[in-house]
Amino acid sequence: MVPFNPWHCVLSIGQVMAANVLDAPTRAGLARRRLDSVLRAAQRSGLNRQRLAAAQARVSTPMADGRGSCQTEAGLPLEAIEPLTRAELMARFDESVTDPAIRLESVRAFIADPDRIGDAYLGRHAVWTSSGSTGSPGIFIHDTWALSIYDALDCLRLCAGPPVQNRKGWPWTLPPVNPLHPGFGPRLALLAASNGHFAGVASLTRLMRLTPTWPPHIQIISILQPIETIVESLNRFQPEVIASYPSAAGLLAQEQINGRLNIAPRAFWLGGEQSASTLHETLKSAFNCQVREAYGASEFLSIGWSCDEGVVHINDDWVVLEPVDKHYRPVEPGQRSHTVLLTNLANQVQPLIRYDLGDSLTFLGQACRCGSSFPAVTIEGRRDEVIAFQGKRGMVQLLPLALVTVLEDEANAINFQLIARDTDTLELRLDLSQSRAALDTLRGACHRVLGEYLNRCGLDQVLIVDGLCSPVRDARSGKVRRVINACAR
Repeated sequence: MVPFNPWHCVLSIGQVMAANVLDAPTRAGLARRRLDSVLRAAQRSGLNRQRLAAAQARVSTPMADGRGSCQTEAGLPLEAIEPLTRAELMARFDESVTDPAIRLESVRAFIADPDRIGDAYLGRHAVWTSSGSTGSPGIFIHDTWALSIYDALDCLRLCAGPPVQNRKGWPWTLPPVNPLHPGFGPRLALLAASNGHFAGVASLTRLMRLTPTWPPHIQIISILQPIETIVESLNRFQPEVIASYPSAAGLLAQEQINGRLNIAPRAFWLGGEQSASTLHETLKSAFNCQVREAYGASEFLSIGWSCDEGVVHINDDWVVLEPVDKHYRPVEPGQRSHTVLLTNLANQVQPLIRYDLGDSLTFLGQACRCGSSFPAVTIEGRRDEVIAFQGKRGMVQLLPLALVTVLEDEANAINFQLIARDTDTLELRLDLSQSRAALDTLRGACHRVLGEYLNRCGLDQVLIVDGLCSPVRDARSGKVRRVINACAR
């Protein structure tokens, strides 16, 4: 069984299509009404009920609705609610949900089974996990209404492009490549970490199981395989659309240019990492295809999408993003934020209100040349790098997400950093503040799984050395850069 409600699917498509023709003030009104609905649902959550009561106590009179404010019917401004971190959410997980049947112990048992990726937890909810790049991994529950909204946003905005008036007067265009068209969609390849309940792979697996005619058109390829195996799979499948991380896409472009990869995709969909400034042009040159950027997270799958100008636009009718400094004070348009606070206006089973997402954003504060009225941003996300080592048959490149997945899933590592010092040495940094016994146990597990992975990639001669300091956070994004190529510096 997969989490799906056909009535929610129909309604969500209609609502997303209708919002495509609305101006920013009208969408803001929609967002306020949806926020009121989420806040009412949040009263059934012990954690959020306490947060809302504390906010109400701090506000004796209604505040004016200024820039970045989302006023509620009760006169409670969104800014009055204290931000919520991932660590705080996980510490009070059972109190964060509105369905009393959900318990962290049973959720962890559910996600421990890889055969249940894409299945319905308790017969009605989706469960997605996130990495620990902010210092703490997360688990997130989504109801069927939220899932239908994410599907509609991806189909009608990411795939179709910016919702602006076209020459014939229609307020939207049909997607050139539509992943939600059962049986007749393009051949889609998702290149990702496929062995966990991550948002992307779990979402696609769910959609595959919903439509039996889809599987021949879709293939999920694990990034944990050597690049030669990935290239072989893509050459055999000949995908029309490839969805993956920017680092993986850049590596595929090199393989295409070097003649080992021979495919002709119509589109690349990128997400999960920050793209290098030249990546789009590299992909267009290597594959002569459309390139779109998807901005999402396990907390809200479809936060934004990029237009034909390469600018990311936020789906502000379904998500509220507040760019703030390190003291959670709002920053002006044009200024880079320390982090961003996310409020999910679709999900009511685990209401996320002013949740510290950890990304650094800059709201541009000006109209995009594409013509879309949806707010435009630039994003500072994860900036891990491809690293390369000297193998027996030449240089072997390793994808950062593959290395991260190996350590997270097989060694249960959270706070770590890998640095390629040269073509034969990989430095492993772990949190040195933990106890000696815990550090020794974790270090042994990390050395073992990294050694096994490097052996599978033909790099058994690479030396793994222990770092003398704890992982260092990126000064701009505030996240730990998990994989760094010091050889290129």
